[in-house]
Amino acid sequence: MFKGTPEIVLQRREEIVKACEQLYQTMSFRDITLKEISNATSFSRPTIYNYFHTKEEIFLALFEGEYNKWNEDLARILESDQIYSRTQIAEQIAKSLQNRPQLLRLLSMNNYDMEANSREELLVSFKRAYGKSLDLFQCILEKNCTEKSPDEITDIVYVFFPFMFGIYPYAEVTAKQKKAMAEANIEYQYQSIYEITYNCLIRLIEHE
Repeated sequence: MFKGTPEIVLQRREEIVKACEQLYQTMSFRDITLKEISNATSFSRPTIYNYFHTKEEIFLALFEGEYNKWNEDLARILESDQIYSRTQIAEQIAKSLQNRPQLLRLLSMNNYDMEANSREELLVSFKRAYGKSLDLFQCILEKNCTEKSPDEITDIVYVFFPFMFGIYPYAEVTAKQKKAMAEANIEYQYQSIYEITYNCLIRLIEHE
C-alpha cells in the first residue's frame, strides 16, 4: 500500500470508490473493470493497486459505505425519544431502505465472489459495518417491541436480513423484464422498495 499519511490514503481510496460508484449507476458489476475505474479517476491502474488489489475490493468498500449510511439512519430511529408502534417501526425502517437502493442493489449481487476476492482485513472492516446494522436493527426492535421475547426478536432479525437480498430485484424491474413477464402471461403486482419492506416487516412484527 502507498506509504502516505492516513489522510492521503483515505482521500485516494475514497476517490477510487466514488469513481466505482458513479460507473455503477449506468454499468453492471460484470462490465466495470479496473481500467474503467482508472479512467474515471486521476490514477493509473498500477496506482490503484496500491489501495485495492481487485475490483471486488473496491465494490466491498462501496458496500461497506452503504451499510454505514444505513447505520446512520437506523441510529436516528433508535435514538429518537419516541416509542414507535408496530406500524411506525415498519414505516421507519421501510423509509430507511427506500433511501438506500444502492445498498439493496449490492445485496442482490453475488456476494460470495466479492468476499472471496477481497483481503481478510477489508472483509473484516466490511463485516463490522454489517454487524452494526444487525445490532442497531435488533436494538430498535428491543426498544419498541417490549412484549416480544429475545428469541422472537432474534427470529425477526434473521428472517428479515436474508429477505433484504431479494428486495431490489423485485422492486427495480427493468422494461425488458416487464415485457418478458407480460409475454409469459404472468400477472404480477409490482411494488416499491418501501412497499415490499413494509409488508414484510409488519407481518414479522405483528406475528404472535
